[in-house]
Amino acid sequence: MAPFPSPTSTWHTKTYPSISPTRPELSAKGKTVVVTGGGTGIGAATARHFAEAGASRIALLGRREQPLLDTKASIEQQYADVEVFAASTDITKKSEVDAAFAKFVGGGKIHVLVSNAAVIGPQESVEKVDADAFLEAIQQNLRGSLAVAQAFLRHASTDPVVIETSSFLAHLNIAPGFVSYSVAKLAVFRLWDSLAYANQELSVFHVQPGVVDSAMSQEAGGVKAMGFEDDVSLPASFNVWLASPEARFLKGRFLWSNWDADELKAQAKEIEGSRQLSIDLVGWPFGDANWKLQTTGTATTPGWSG
Repeated sequence: MAPFPSPTSTWHTKTYPSISPTRPELSAKGKTVVVTGGGTGIGAATARHFAEAGASRIALLGRREQPLLDTKASIEQQYADVEVFAASTDITKKSEVDAAFAKFVGGGKIHVLVSNAAVIGPQESVEKVDADAFLEAIQQNLRGSLAVAQAFLRHASTDPVVIETSSFLAHLNIAPGFVSYSVAKLAVFRLWDSLAYANQELSVFHVQPGVVDSAMSQEAGGVKAMGFEDDVSLPASFNVWLASPEARFLKGRFLWSNWDADELKAQAKEIEGSRQLSIDLVGWPFGDANWKLQTTGTATTPGWSG
């Protein structure tokens, strides 16, 4: 039984054949991939799965150098044809992000970005949290995402994919001790959502990666606090699937890696023709025939036709 409501009847806790990086339909052959937070956990596993899918070049960015080098070595040992670049990078520092992207890309382009780095911040409720710590954590998450987004857009290919590792806390209130993280994740969602709106060629996916045993989840109390656990192979392979043409109908949507890919594909027309799996104002008639976007000068503003 799924621990959360789900739009698919099947709930996964580990990878499965439909999202396997060995499927020819999910091939990343010739693709250049950047993974932030790529030294350990979901980021490292995602990089390995893209290597298995045939990506030609993969960049691992993160603050701690040794985990990056360890992950780089393990990928190169298993996938000799994959070029792996590792750079110790504090993504909250724009100069470091810009330098890492420029050095990795050279004269090429980036096809896939997995924006995976984040900090949890203070874990007290609003009435008890230190205001400075609360706001600093939000700023760190947002500043890092902005720096990565700006660097990526400068080097993106003509049909780029962004997979933003988000959290169910961006849209669900179940943990009053993680308000700072919740606010940050919703802000980062809006950042990427706005960039996708302004860059129609950009395919952005927002993903709740599951409950994976990682350093970050341990900081939040560990998988035991949740009472269940997902294998890291699930978000890693789900990310590879999202980067393929097969999942393009889900661009812009907020997704949980636990949801079944085949059932989502069966709902493709319904999802594409609606605002399903989006963060919206419930009840607002966005799809009303009288709604239109009125453009004045260089600014596009919402308005109603009479």
